[in-house]
Amino acid sequence: MTPPSLRSVEEHQAVVAALLPRTPIEQRPLSDALGAVLASDLHAPLPLPPFDNSAMDGYAVRAAEVAGASDASPVELPVAHDIPAGRIDAPPLEPGTAHRIMTGAPMPPHADAVVQVERTNGGTEKVQIRHAPLPAENVRFAGEDADVGARILPAGTVLGAPQLGLAAAVGAATLPVRRAPSVLVLSTGSELVAPGTPLQHGQIYESNGLMLTAAVREAGGRAELLRFVPDDVEAFTSVLSQRIAELADVAGGVDLVVTSGGVSAGAYEVVKDALTDHGVEFVRVAMQPGGPQGAGRLDDMGGQPIVTLPGNPVSSQVSFEVFLRPALRRAYGHPHPDRPSVPVRLAEPLDSPAGRRQFRRGQLDAVNGIVQVVGGPASHLLSSLARADCLIVLPEHVTHAPEGTEVDVWLLDG
Repeated sequence: MTPPSLRSVEEHQAVVAALLPRTPIEQRPLSDALGAVLASDLHAPLPLPPFDNSAMDGYAVRAAEVAGASDASPVELPVAHDIPAGRIDAPPLEPGTAHRIMTGAPMPPHADAVVQVERTNGGTEKVQIRHAPLPAENVRFAGEDADVGARILPAGTVLGAPQLGLAAAVGAATLPVRRAPSVLVLSTGSELVAPGTPLQHGQIYESNGLMLTAAVREAGGRAELLRFVPDDVEAFTSVLSQRIAELADVAGGVDLVVTSGGVSAGAYEVVKDALTDHGVEFVRVAMQPGGPQGAGRLDDMGGQPIVTLPGNPVSSQVSFEVFLRPALRRAYGHPHPDRPSVPVRLAEPLDSPAGRRQFRRGQLDAVNGIVQVVGGPASHLLSSLARADCLIVLPEHVTHAPEGTEVDVWLLDG
């Protein structure tokens, strides 16, 4: 059971999801639509293929005229025309002739079969046909892939390479998709310095901002990183409001602000100090890692949605996986917003605090159906998260799970 003083994981998921409604629909060029989600059904405006065409390089014939052809007894026909792919005036096939034809070229009227070139002598003026084709052999008929008006891509389709190829094949230059959510990521902390510069004692390299920005993009959103916001309430508020205003008229503005750090109970918690009583609710969620959370709409910044994550790197990234990734994907209509989850057995025993849902890092052995724990539960162990390919989920009521216990794992590469 969730202790009364803590918000459940599901309750906070609902709070975060409510901050991100569906994004607007836009027309996007096919070249820029990879990974987007189709917002409405795509119907074929023409048959696919659009005309009867040859499935082989060979010779278009009347099947009845070469019915007795074989290697031992070839049938010889004059070659009346060449029909390469792209020719738009396929001349009719006269009786007693053949047309040399290429793959994808339109079938000439009165031809009903194609003999592939390997079953002939390859002649250009006269050809010896060494195979008796059946009617319709090696012919692709108009509409056999899709009829005019057929729904070829339903709304909600994630646009990969085959889907974009199909859209192009029916002549679509753009597709209606939901705009990718725009996220402004703030990295706060006076102790943070840029990677690649010398560290002084007491400083650390900034990593959360880069990690969260990458996670937003991997989830399908657009992300901008605003780094090195100092631990000062006035400076934090000023930098945040200025950047939100600057982006207000750019590609729909900012759908969500995400911060990392400054939300715990200690001193110098700049995010909590700056945003308390300004539309943001700070709570503790019944999970480990990632207990301290905040979410809301900034009253004095036009109701700007914001989610504040804890600052320890594993807490921050696990919080993104639990709360933000599914909300972002739902916002642009992804049909599978959640990570795939599979049941497997623990390769070793695990302990978990009562009343908290624990997310441990793991490596999945799919062949044997077991999961190996990677690293300890501490929220600063980023190297173990980097080695993990799944998250092991222990429910709130579980305090000890023996080896062999079946648990759910979230697949991080799914």
